Amino acid sequence: MLGFVRRVLGRWRRGRNREPGDSVSPEEARRRARAFWRRWEELLPLVGSALGDGTPHRVDHQLAEAVAELHPGLNFSIERGTEAVYALVLTSQADPELRPYTDAWKAEAPEPDSLWEYHDAVPPVPDPTEVTVNLHGKGYPLGQVRVAAQYDESRQLVDVAVYHPGFAELEAAEREALTFLPLHATLGERLAADRLGRVETAVVPPEGAVDLLSFRERVRALAGQHGSGRDAGG
Repeated sequence: MLGFVRRVLGRWRRGRNREPGDSVSPEEARRRARAFWRRWEELLPLVGSALGDGTPHRVDHQLAEAVAELHPGLNFSIERGTEAVYALVLTSQADPELRPYTDAWKAEAPEPDSLWEYHDAVPPVPDPTEVTVNLHGKGYPLGQVRVAAQYDESRQLVDVAVYHPGFAELEAAEREALTFLPLHATLGERLAADRLGRVETAVVPPEGAVDLLSFRERVRALAGQHGSGRDAGG
């Protein structure tokens, strides 16, 4: 996944780039969205060339400028597509004040084709157990992650404890990253925002912990039971 680490870590920096007192009319949101898509068409040859060369970072600055014109608090990434070759992902990071922009962006998006598809929230990874996160040059397979989950009926949220055998060799910031990354890879942005409550890092394997795929099944079942979670479909 080309932008996986950047996009998920951005979720936990929510609101730092928000414009003070920001509010937008639907017409203004649509105007900005149309301007983005015009710019996207202009940038597509550069994007295609950078992806073809395996150097997607070459277009980061241009894409970041285009996204900032829509709203500077939005995050973006280019991912492997589900049905197309690539996916352009633009996310409000579950911030409701930014949703008018992503809603307008999605509404004005081109029709997906064999090369590009477009997502207005970070989708789940088809199989997170096949993902390896690189921290300081070392790989940490998410297939080794185990999650213990406890459902809080009063809040209708799932409190979780996350364990990875690599936690013992990581500093606090890296442990935090390796705690949250698997959850977002597994659930996707919206389902994680809807259903996750307290998240803890476990230094030993918690009792009753399961792998990420089993954890996703449980949370999706819960989301379906309570009629929530647009990311529930893989």
